[in-house]
Amino acid sequence: MELDPLILSRIQFAFVVSFHAIFPVFTIGLASYIAVLEGLAFKTRNPVWTKLSGFWTKVFAVVFGMGVVSGIVMSFQFGTNWSNFSQASANFLGPILSYEVITAFFLEAAFLGVLLFGRNKVPAGVHLFAAIMVATGTFISSFWILSANSWMQTPAGTELRDGVFHVVSWSEAIFNPSFPYRFMHMGLASFLTGSFVVAGVSAWYLLKGREVEANRKALSMCLWLLLFIAPAQLVVGDFHGLNTLEHQPAKVAAMEGNWETSSNVPLLLFAIPDQEAQTNHFEIGIPSLASMILTHEWDGVVPGLKDVPREEQPPVAIVFWSFRVMVGLGMLMILFAVTGLVLRAGGRYYKARWFLQGLRAMSIAPFFAVLTGWFVTEVGRAPWLVYGIMNQADSVTPSLTGGMALFTLIGYILVYAAVFSAGVYYLMRVLFVGLEGDEDDTDHEADRPARPLSAAHVPFEIESGKGSVNHAKPVNEGGQS
Repeated sequence: MELDPLILSRIQFAFVVSFHAIFPVFTIGLASYIAVLEGLAFKTRNPVWTKLSGFWTKVFAVVFGMGVVSGIVMSFQFGTNWSNFSQASANFLGPILSYEVITAFFLEAAFLGVLLFGRNKVPAGVHLFAAIMVATGTFISSFWILSANSWMQTPAGTELRDGVFHVVSWSEAIFNPSFPYRFMHMGLASFLTGSFVVAGVSAWYLLKGREVEANRKALSMCLWLLLFIAPAQLVVGDFHGLNTLEHQPAKVAAMEGNWETSSNVPLLLFAIPDQEAQTNHFEIGIPSLASMILTHEWDGVVPGLKDVPREEQPPVAIVFWSFRVMVGLGMLMILFAVTGLVLRAGGRYYKARWFLQGLRAMSIAPFFAVLTGWFVTEVGRAPWLVYGIMNQADSVTPSLTGGMALFTLIGYILVYAAVFSAGVYYLMRVLFVGLEGDEDDTDHEADRPARPLSAAHVPFEIESGKGSVNHAKPVNEGGQS
């Protein structure tokens, strides 16, 4: 059996991107949250806000480090696996990625050290400014990355000459038709992810009876934010869907599992798409609702996949089910946000154990929603790399063999498994120590700038017995006071 370098390259890039995507979407939201906490601490001088900021800065340091490590590989893959695409798109993507480094990475690099290691060493206003700059840097980075990805989805401002894209309008290329919707959608997704993680961790601490005042405040802040952001994401998603229908009708047809162009299209709650037979099995749907959602008319016409040549159809089953998982999780997030509002009466939101347990489980839901959303976006684009202009088969490196692609794929899986396992383990150690660990950090040796992970101030190993690191255990669970 001959190994297909195209298929393996697609799997390889999908694996790397999926692994990497979960970290930036969290750090973008968390960085803004830390900036808000720093602002509250600066204004009120309340030590609770300082303690919360210090703890979540530790978490940010660990996650940021994992994100940087996992993301570097993608730049190499453009050259090793997709050299034809890199050569064709260099006039646009080269400057865009350079702008990200100059405007975002340099900004983050300049102020990240101050944020991680400057507490009690620089004036409070300077530390606050550093937090704001780091948060700003994360949004600038997402701006350029999403602009590049959106151009691949809805290319504009460029023309293809002799197999090479030439920019004719930078404004049209950067602010391409789908970019505003993608940027808003991902921005809200980042806030949702950060809010649910903070809410879930705070709920866990409240169930344990640890730092009740601080974690109650953190949970309250997140629930208020979720109450507005979760429904807003639904509205932005609707506008994004309308834009996708206009520019990528085949993707929308795959999302809906719709094969025939028709009106009064039902919203399918369940179906088994059969791409070979070009039909669905065991359909369960709500009449005309898909037409209403996509066209805002009950008898609106929705495009069908049969209008697209089979070789240009995306993998329908993946897109169909990924979309439903994403939407289902989004509706669940709205439900939890509304439930939090109902439970505010009498302060039940931080006392109801069933609600706190639910928030613990929901802390991972945004990551699955983000991943499935990207599956819809990227798989739904297939077989195009630059939609409608350059396909994946023409973009792969000509000299790449299946064996080479398989070897590097296995290597990535092994290395990323080690990085993820070690990173998650260390992150759990940080969460285990919790806010109580900040009490011993006033003169910690790790405050000296070294690397992001050193800002966590938590030993990697769990020591016991004589000579153990007692400050790495929570005060209320047997640690030193």
